[in-house]
Amino acid sequence: MGNKILGIDLGTTNSAMAVFEGGNPTIIVNAEGDRTTPSVVGFRAGGDRIVGKAAKNQAVTNPKNTVFSIKRFMGRRYSEVASEIKTVPYEVHEGQGGRAVARIDGEDFTPEQVSAMILQKMKTDAEKYLGETVTDAVITVPAYF
Repeated sequence: MGNKILGIDLGTTNSAMAVFEGGNPTIIVNAEGDRTTPSVVGFRAGGDRIVGKAAKNQAVTNPKNTVFSIKRFMGRRYSEVASEIKTVPYEVHEGQGGRAVARIDGEDFTPEQVSAMILQKMKTDAEKYLGETVTDAVITVPAYF
């Protein structure tokens, strides 16, 4: 990507991305034309995945297969997230090593895996906007980490 480094704010509710252009930060719009992307991953029949606005829209009709607020489970054990589990319609289970994982159609996804799906969409959208491959990025870290 030359000297452009993509900045991504991986948010609990929404994510955003920017680059420096001409010495100034420029917010990159996503494929849908929005400045923010919902941090939501939807799982459909046949293994199809959607991310962002389309996933958020499916949450009404397919809540058990729509993962949002996944950052609330990141780096935490299943035994620590009882109150957070009550706020989401998808299944959260104890995964390998006692970690909290989202279970969709019998398959476990770690918070990192779901976050990677969101980041992949952000990267793809940034590459479309920039017209070049993104090889360098800076990703925000939650304040409490």
